[in-house]
Amino acid sequence: MSLSNEEAHLLLKEMSKGSIEAFELFYESYVPLIYQIALKITGNRMDAEDVCQDLFLEIVNKAEQYDPERGSMEAWLAVRTKSRCLDRIRRNQRGIAAESSSPWFPAERSAEEYVIRKWQMESLHKAIRQVPEAQRAAVIGMYFHEQSQKQLAAAMQKPHGTVKSLIRYGVASLRKQLTKMGWLEPPGGVGDGK
Repeated sequence: MSLSNEEAHLLLKEMSKGSIEAFELFYESYVPLIYQIALKITGNRMDAEDVCQDLFLEIVNKAEQYDPERGSMEAWLAVRTKSRCLDRIRRNQRGIAAESSSPWFPAERSAEEYVIRKWQMESLHKAIRQVPEAQRAAVIGMYFHEQSQKQLAAAMQKPHGTVKSLIRYGVASLRKQLTKMGWLEPPGGVGDGK
């Protein structure tokens, strides 16, 4: 069953008030999406089921965190699912060095992964446009064009220390924008009292 953003938002509000009917309808509507993403990322049915359970409990307790102005319910759930999966993988694989081909981003992408990746890229482009121009140029040069700080300093005709600062502040600005958009947890994590 497909819900509009408005219907899903109303269900969230009812769930936060304790409505079992609202929870059941919300669950039936979104568990397939969440489970498919979790299974694809974790590669394990039990982990995927645990992620679903944890995520639905979190959603009930933090329903007010959804902001329809920031994006669709599917995007919000996909981001939260991915975050929970990555947390679970980190816990399960603590101490193992990350490999260049991550298990949660396989070469062949499903439709869900394609959509999530598209949302991520659109959000990144939107966020980076909000970063001040000099910082943006430094971040793009460093991370997207793979220029060294020395190369950037020459290209931007700025001292090396200035370029280092522009990169540091640019990354902080980008993180701030992505946090506002709901792609990153606020500093201090979920339990920071907000």
